[in-house]
Amino acid sequence: MTNHDSTSIKSWLSAARLRTLPLAFSCILLGSFLAGSVGNFSWTITILCLLTTLFYQVLSNFSNDLGDGLKGTDNERKGEARAIASGAISISQMKKAVWIFAALSFISGTVLSILATQGLPTYTTLFFIVLGTFAVWSAMSYTMGKKAYGYAGFGDVFVLIFFGYVGVLGPYFLQTHQLDFLIILPATSVGLLATGVLNLNNTRDIETDIKHGKMSIPARIGRNKAKVYQLFLVLSSVGLSILYSVKTTDSSWGYLWTLSLPLIAMTTIKLFKTNDPLQIDKLLKPLAISTLLYSILFGIGFWVA
Repeated sequence: MTNHDSTSIKSWLSAARLRTLPLAFSCILLGSFLAGSVGNFSWTITILCLLTTLFYQVLSNFSNDLGDGLKGTDNERKGEARAIASGAISISQMKKAVWIFAALSFISGTVLSILATQGLPTYTTLFFIVLGTFAVWSAMSYTMGKKAYGYAGFGDVFVLIFFGYVGVLGPYFLQTHQLDFLIILPATSVGLLATGVLNLNNTRDIETDIKHGKMSIPARIGRNKAKVYQLFLVLSSVGLSILYSVKTTDSSWGYLWTLSLPLIAMTTIKLFKTNDPLQIDKLLKPLAISTLLYSILFGIGFWVA
């Protein structure tokens, strides 16, 4: 392998932003483990869900790199360099990669929908295929296009929907073929933590986002209020988790997830102590990993309970 090939691979891996995968996998594992808690865990469906989510996440990261790169938003951003802005990957190369992963996401999502809904009415299969198509559009449209919803400040809503409700309720239903209304509580909890990661990202980038017309929630309300918003997201997540545990189990295993709270609290405390974008950037990975730990502990706790 030549140095050029090695550099190219590193550039693509960097653009894929693999550090975001723990967050993407969190909701899938939580939904799957909760399905296991009622005796319906399937390795096949879980692995297909994880694979599809991997494609969605890489698609989202490539699309964001392309969209922000074309708009010039990444030129002055702090933290990890972006591929288009740094010149590591050309615009034409990234466009091809976006469409390749859009196709992979759609194919994987469609196969998952067909396999996991066998025995159910056809409209159920069609619903999940349409949902998968919407997920592809969502992944591509956060920063791409003239009406990118991330620039209008709706990123938090979409993260809550896909990293919370779709990401947890989807795997749960595909494995159990039923829905428990109370599952909305942990789904919202993990969705709020994922929204917290996005909020950290946008709090870091306030100055450059405002300059380029990307009016995220932090850009609209300012850094200090964005920190209060972060505290609200975390406390709401914890409160809903406690409510679910109280309502569904008498076992101490149902509170195993609380072991992740010190790590989650640490990122919030550190946020309140700094205004430095580089220091805020360092909080993204710990919160993403903490969210993964929360999901695993939550799911295992209720499976054992």
